[in-house]
This record gives sequence, C-alpha cells and structure tokens, in this order.
Amino acid sequence: MRPFLTLVRNTASLVSTRAVCSDSGSKWTKPAGFDTGLKTYNSLTKHKEPLVLAKEGVATWYSCGPTVYDHAHLGHACSYVRFDVVQRILTRLFGINVTHVMVITDIDDKIIQRGLEENISPFVLARMYEEEFKSDMMALKVLPPAVYMRVTENIPQIVAFIEGIISNGHAYATGQGDVYFDTRSIGSRYGKLVNFGDAAEAPGVKEKRDPRDFALWKASKPQEPYWMSPWGRGRPGWHIECSTIASSVFGSQLDIHSGGIDLAFPHHENEIAQCEAYHKCDQWGNYFLHSGHLHLKGSSEKMSKSLKNYITIKDYLQSHSANEFRLFCLLTKYRSAIDYSDASMNEARSTLSAISAFIHNAQAYMQGQLLCQTIQESFLWERLSAAQASVRSALADDFDTPKAMDAIMSLIYHGNCQLQPITKSDGTSRSPAVFGAMLTYIRDIMDALGVDLLDRKESHDDLSGVLHNVVEQLVRFRSEVRNFALSVEGQATQDLQNSIQPPRKKPHPDRVPLLKACDALRKDLVPLGVQIKDRGTTSTWEITQQQKEIKDKES
Repeated sequence: MRPFLTLVRNTASLVSTRAVCSDSGSKWTKPAGFDTGLKTYNSLTKHKEPLVLAKEGVATWYSCGPTVYDHAHLGHACSYVRFDVVQRILTRLFGINVTHVMVITDIDDKIIQRGLEENISPFVLARMYEEEFKSDMMALKVLPPAVYMRVTENIPQIVAFIEGIISNGHAYATGQGDVYFDTRSIGSRYGKLVNFGDAAEAPGVKEKRDPRDFALWKASKPQEPYWMSPWGRGRPGWHIECSTIASSVFGSQLDIHSGGIDLAFPHHENEIAQCEAYHKCDQWGNYFLHSGHLHLKGSSEKMSKSLKNYITIKDYLQSHSANEFRLFCLLTKYRSAIDYSDASMNEARSTLSAISAFIHNAQAYMQGQLLCQTIQESFLWERLSAAQASVRSALADDFDTPKAMDAIMSLIYHGNCQLQPITKSDGTSRSPAVFGAMLTYIRDIMDALGVDLLDRKESHDDLSGVLHNVVEQLVRFRSEVRNFALSVEGQATQDLQNSIQPPRKKPHPDRVPLLKACDALRKDLVPLGVQIKDRGTTSTWEITQQQKEIKDKES
C-alpha cells in the first residue's frame, strides 16, 4: 500500500471569481460572445443551437478521460475519434483554437479492486493503463489535449472545492466521514440534461437526506488508499473530480463539455450541479456534446468492459488501420449510435480504397501515363467549387461528416467519369490542372478530418522509403520485359517503346513465356499489397489494403 498522503490545503489554484446565482430553473440561456456561424446539437436543450463562444477564435473544451484500470476498447476509441474530428473541424476549417483539457481518473473503485486482484499498487496499475491509453490514442491519430490532468494530483483542489460547496449550502457531511451533495438545495435546477430528477443513484443509504444525493467525498475502507481531509480519511467521489479540474483551468464558464452519451446521467448531470453550486451561477457549461454508443452488430448493448463484449484497440489495429477506423466514424453522425461489423468496416475500407484509387488514377493522368478522352474541364471546376461549398455547409451544421463525405465522394465520382482511358491519343489538349486542384482539395479536407491519404504514419518501418524504390525498379524492369515480349518479330524494342500502343499482332512465340511471367508477377504481387496497372506500353503501381484484407479472412 502506498504511504498515506497528508492533504495540504491550497485554495489558491481554484478560480476565485464566482458569478451571482439565482434560482431561474433549468432553462438554457444563449451565451453572450462570439457567434461562430456554426450550429451544434446541445444536450442541454435537445436542439441544434448557434455555437457562441466567450472569446472570439477560442473554444474552451473539457472532456472526461478514461478510468485507467484495463485496456481501452473500440467503444472508447469511437468517442475519442469522433470528438477529435469535431475539434479538427473547428480548428482546421473554421479557425477556432480549441483549448482542450482531459482528466485521467487514476483512483476509483474499479482501479482499487483490480489492484487487489492482481496484487499490485492501484497507483502503479493506473499509470500502466494510462500510458497504454495514450499510446492507443496516438496510434489512432487522436490529437492529445493541451494537458492531461490526473485526479490524484489534484486532491487539495478537490477538497477545497467540496468545502466551497458546503459553505454555499449545497452539501453536507455525515457522521461516517462521507460528504454528499444536497440535491434539494438546488430545486428544479437538478435534472438539466436528462430530467432524471426522481432517479436514485444509490437508494438505501441512511445518511442521505434525499435518495438522489451523491457522494462528493468517500470515507476510506480497509485496504484502500486515502487522503486526510476535514472529514477524516477518504478519497474523492467520481463526479467531483471533473468539476474541480475543469474549474481549476477554465473557471466559472466553460464553452464545450464532451463525453459518451452514457455519461450524461449521472456523471455530467452531477458535474453541472456541483459547478453551479460552487460558482453560484445559473449556467456553467454552455454546450454539452455527447457521442453515440458503439454496438457490436446484433447486440443492443453498448460495447463496454463490464459487459465483456469489447474489442481492444490494440487487437483491432492488428488487422485494420487507423484510417479505416476513422472512415468508419466519419460515415455516421458523431452523436448517433453505430454498429461495428464486418460489413460496416468493409464499407469504410471500400470508401478509403475508392479515394486512393482516384488519387492514383488522377496522378497517372497528370503525369501523362493515362490517356483519356477529352476532359470537360469547366464542368469539373464547377463540381469542385460545389463540393467545397457543400462540405463546409455540412460541417457547419452540427459537424455532419456523413453529408460531407457524400459531397467528397460525389466529386470523386465525377472525376472518375472523366478519366475514361483510351488506347490512342486523339490529339486534343489535356487538362491536368483541374485534377491537381481536385487532388489537393481532397487530400487537404481528408487531412483536416484526420485521414492521412499519404500514409505517412500508417507504417512505422523506417525502410518504407527503400521499399518504395525497390518496387519502382521492379515495375520498371517488368515493363521493359513486357514491352519486349509484346513486340512482333523483327521489330526493334526501341521502336515499340516510342509507340503509343502495343501492336495488335501476336508476339513472337519464343516471347510468350516472358509475357506469362509478367502477368504472373502482377497477380502474385496483389496479395502482397502491390497493385500494378498496365497502361499501354507503361505501367503504374500503388500500395493497396489487399494484404490486410487477406489477413482478415485468414483470421
């Protein structure tokens, strides 16, 4: 057991400015400040509301981080990736600097219990899983918050916060050393999020004045870590940690609070009650954003550790990429429930492959390796402009990523319609610039959403650049052999290489085995993740996801 910790009271770190409180009920008030022009669904009103920030160009954002006692799973990943997308949209597309703070719950009943089961200090256990969580988020390309804050490093601030709530008449201590929030003291203001005012968090506790009251401080039990406090040995309740830490950074007003929909009650509801009681204000958090549950297909239950129906992030990334999971999230609205299945992952993979294939073909056209019919250039410029407007409009309307993806895929569809290959040039002028603009936009917008189409982070192999050059040389050598095999008897290879298309006459019989070998090599490389496309006398190649698809089938 870790040595007992003696509390050093320090109220200086808590923001001292407190708003004047009144009993105006649970009605939401539109904030005063900078109107971003965006709309977002607010769980406080159950409607889309204009997003108004206290300061122009800055959004203060608090999110509930993990309780670190086990491996993170796809249910966690879904919520964190979705809100990472929202934050990227605010920053990259609308120029809003998001100041994001996340708490790490490193002391909790589950952490203590797991530590006892594994005969390890709960503090060591928490650090182990905290580092694993951060590693998982990095692998999923989730941007880290401005700062992670641990509960155990904020105990003095938590105790001071509880004392403030008590002095304001909204909490009480029991003879057993527990402290409870007095829900009756705030009347109808309790139940802002889900209107569960009559629900009991823990019925049957005699010390409670009301069954809805919840613990701010828990008296210690045998074999549990504890800290000294004015009420004796104990540790913080679950909800008080977030109220304290958010207030210690952002004070009495918060722009955005996010988390999974399962946290709305009781956690976020109780956070609101605590903060408004402490700060003496009517509206502490202006916008509460909640992400939908992730379900395993065929199950109505959310993916969770307690139900033991989860897939860990590490296991998922053994057979899928971070890009694929992000596409999976982008294809549904962030606040909608989402089913995880082979079909839904295949849809995400197919979408990613379609984008990559278009980029590859457009580049081949720009490089002169793909001969096409006359391009309707003005039409493509119009489609590009329309796509840009549609994407921006969709993302400004509650971060509607499915609608934005539809606009992007529509642009790709129109681009593909123009990239119809022909075998012989008709002498018409080419239009590479419009495809360059389309590629640049698609790459930029997908990068803004967190999808790296250049695959710069998909491979951790330092030899990836060497591999690229090896494949390039292999394909070039194969093209020379293929062109030689396709040449008719008596025709110089040099003449063939300068021609626009292979001759239609049959190749020399002695060279047929070479042609078959070239075809066999092309087919054999597909399961290894290299796809070669023969385009007349030239060949192009790309790295595909085919190798991972085969691994999935084998597993």
